[in-house]
Amino acid sequence: MDTNGSFGGASSRRLRIAQIAPLYESVPPKLYGGTERVVSYITEELVRRGHEVTLFAAGDSQTRANLMPACAQALRLMGKPDLGSSLQLAMLAEVYEMAADSFDIVHSHIDYWSFPFAQLTGVPTVSTMHGRLDIPDLHPVYHRFPDAALVSISDSQRAPLAQMNWAGTVYHGMPHDMLRFNGQSGKYLAFIGRISPEKGIDVAIEVALRSGVPLKIAAKVDAVDREYFAEVIKPRIKPPMIEYIGEIDDTQKSEFLGGALALLFTIDWPEPFGLAMIEALACGTPVIARPCGAVPEVIRPGVTGFLSKEIDELVAAVGKIDSISREQCRREFDERFTSEVMVAKYERIYHRLIGADAITPEFETQEAAVGR
Repeated sequence: MDTNGSFGGASSRRLRIAQIAPLYESVPPKLYGGTERVVSYITEELVRRGHEVTLFAAGDSQTRANLMPACAQALRLMGKPDLGSSLQLAMLAEVYEMAADSFDIVHSHIDYWSFPFAQLTGVPTVSTMHGRLDIPDLHPVYHRFPDAALVSISDSQRAPLAQMNWAGTVYHGMPHDMLRFNGQSGKYLAFIGRISPEKGIDVAIEVALRSGVPLKIAAKVDAVDREYFAEVIKPRIKPPMIEYIGEIDDTQKSEFLGGALALLFTIDWPEPFGLAMIEALACGTPVIARPCGAVPEVIRPGVTGFLSKEIDELVAAVGKIDSISREQCRREFDERFTSEVMVAKYERIYHRLIGADAITPEFETQEAAVGR
C-alpha cells in the first residue's frame, strides 16, 4: 500500500465493506459512546487504507466513508432511544437489499440483529460483539444462529458462548495521534465513562478518600441510573476532594486523562473491553483497576498499572503508582491498541471470510507484530 492509502500490486484487493453502527449515538459520538467511537475508528482507518466503505449510522455522523443515514440524528441526544430497535430493523433491510451488488462483506456492530438477515444472503457477514454475553435469557438467540461469524473484543467476553463460531478476538484500538502523551504525573485520580453500580464509582470514591488523593469524575448518568446517582453518589461528591464534572468530549480527554496521577477503573462486572483504559495509556496515565472481565488482558500489573479486588490494595496501589513508567504506558498503547493494529486484524478476518487467498505483505507484518 502506498503512502496515500491506495492499494497496489497484483496480490492486493480493495474491499467493498458495509459498516453497521448502532443509532443511539452519532459516529463518532458527541460525548459518551464506546461502540460508536470504535466503529468510527475502524471506518476511518479502512478508508485510509484504500477500501470502499459504506457506513450505516445516524445522520449526524461524521465520516470520510459513504454515509447512509438510518435516522436524522443520534437517538439518545434526541431523547428517543426507544426507537433504536425499530429503526435498526429498517436499516438492516436496506443493508441487505444492497449487499449482493454493493458489498464484499458486511460488518455489523449491533449485536445479534443482523443474524437472520445474514442467513438469507450469500454476502459474508461478521458481527463484533460489543456488550456482555453472560445473560442466559438471550442465549437462545445465539443458539438459533450457530454459524454466525462473530468477533469478540476480548477472550474473556466470549467465555459464556464459547461454542459459537468465533472468527477471532480483536482488541479495540484508536488513532495513534488522537490523545497527547503527558510524561508528568498529575495530582488527582480520574474516573471516566458512565455512572452506574457495575462501574464501581462508589469504590473509586472510597479509594480516593482513603488515599487522600482528589478524584475527578467525568461521566454521564443514564436515565436508568439517575436514582442511584441521586441517592448513593451525589451525596458523596464534595469538592475539591470528590469533584463531578459531567460528560466530556474527545477534545477534553488529553487534558483530563493526561493530567491525572492514575485512572481508577474499579468495575464490578465482566467488562468486555474497557476503552477508557487504552485512552489513559495513550496519555501515559497508568491504570488502577479491579481484575474483572477483560481488564487483565489489557493492563499488565507492575507495567501499566495495578490490579486488585480489595479496596485496601487499590489504595496501596495509589501510593506506589509512581513506580509505573508513563513512557511504558504509551509504548504499550502504540504496540497493542492503535487503529492500525486493530484494523490489520479485521482485514485478515474479512479476507478469510470472503475466501480471498491474497493478503498484502503489510497485513502479514502488522499481524505478526501484535502476536497473532
